[in-house]
Amino acid sequence: MGLHTFRAHELRPRLQAGELGAEELTRAVLDHLGATQPAINAFISIDHEGALAQARAVDQRRARGEPLGALAGIPVALKDLICVRGGRTTCGSRILEDFVAPYDATVVEKLRAADAVLIGKTNMDEFAMGSSTENSHFGPTRNPRAPDRVPGGSSGGSAAAVAADQTILALGSDTGGSVRQPAGYCGVVGLKPTYGRVSRYGLVAYASSLDQIGPLTKDVRDAALLLGVVAGHDPRDATSVDQPVPDYEAVLSQGVKRLKVGLAREHFGPGLDGQIRRAVEAAAGRLEKEGAELVEVSLPVAGHADYCIGAYYLIAMTEASANLARYDGVRYGFRAEGTRGLQELYHQTRSQGFGEEVKRRIMLGTYALSAGYYDAYYLKAQQVRTLIRRDFARAFAACDLLLSPVAPTTAFRLGEQLEDPLQMYLNDIYTVSVNLAGLPGISVPAGCAADGLPIGAQLLAAPLQEENLLRAARVLEQTTPPT
Repeated sequence: MGLHTFRAHELRPRLQAGELGAEELTRAVLDHLGATQPAINAFISIDHEGALAQARAVDQRRARGEPLGALAGIPVALKDLICVRGGRTTCGSRILEDFVAPYDATVVEKLRAADAVLIGKTNMDEFAMGSSTENSHFGPTRNPRAPDRVPGGSSGGSAAAVAADQTILALGSDTGGSVRQPAGYCGVVGLKPTYGRVSRYGLVAYASSLDQIGPLTKDVRDAALLLGVVAGHDPRDATSVDQPVPDYEAVLSQGVKRLKVGLAREHFGPGLDGQIRRAVEAAAGRLEKEGAELVEVSLPVAGHADYCIGAYYLIAMTEASANLARYDGVRYGFRAEGTRGLQELYHQTRSQGFGEEVKRRIMLGTYALSAGYYDAYYLKAQQVRTLIRRDFARAFAACDLLLSPVAPTTAFRLGEQLEDPLQMYLNDIYTVSVNLAGLPGISVPAGCAADGLPIGAQLLAAPLQEENLLRAARVLEQTTPPT
């Protein structure tokens, strides 16, 4: 097997012992990335020379006997809405096609402190608005497991890069399932931490009360490792949680004995593909066999598409309307040429610079915030959000974890849903409530459909209970038959 196929926790001891050089590893990953990028299009930009320079610096410091960080020499890819000083941060959009970030995001500072090697920025739905990574100015990303299928979104580039061994680790962002859903579609692990567990400073905002950065990795242990590096309080993020960061790797061997795992009947209703239902039910059986207790719970609001999807998209779109108002052609980013007057400059810049899905969401969000409609739409959605949080609070009074599907189907074909936005939005039916409630969730492979497409199972926990998530995810990973 090539070096690019290994996991971070397998590579670390070899790097630490000097059996493997960081430059050797990075070169192997970049060579494989270069060979496979044209077919998958998982990256928007690749920092070939910069990555090799970082790797050489790690090797030199190791040779001098200097102490090194937890990810020393490990290649990491970043979703292209995470700012890296001196590099392009495009958000998959024409309007930021040439924008160069003037500072590092907090997660990037933490990765640098851990001596990780930053290899490039991954493709994404424009401004994280999408479920398929087809809404990118830089073209769609393809699913490495089936090139005619989508990789999910909006962190589809990061998920595809991990699945295709184009990177060892990756970070994405999750606003309504954008880490977990592509992880499920691509057959990798995707972890959405508790809202505030990982700093959002330097993350270009889509919906500020929902966004959260999270790992995409080849296995659960790597997810625990990467979360331990990037988590922690940040005074520059007012929503950051000021709580100690546990040793996530240390809990992985604890198993699931005496943990109560809830199954919400609302997550197994009409619309769920039968193969996915059976895979998730089989996952529940494996947890029970390993000592977990299965209990039935109800999520009447959080698990009901009529309430949850509507509330989520109203809140997300209204926050997007406010956050994206800054892209006007005056301060930075794309500016339309040949305009006369400020009004025309705004109109032409935003019309030409944003894609169709982003414009759709801005318009709907602006409408929901307008005079006479605020109470009927945005305020009502926030009230539903409160009910969703109460749903989960009641459920976690009866259990430690919830187990559900990640998505109602496996990865769909490229182009299949582009003309049907409502159908596209329903791909998030099992994930958006988690963001509305600020909970942690993880997608872990749970088998494959008859056609070989990956199926993901989703575990959810109460706020700041990532340790329980990782324990159970590790058990599922170890007991799921190989595919």
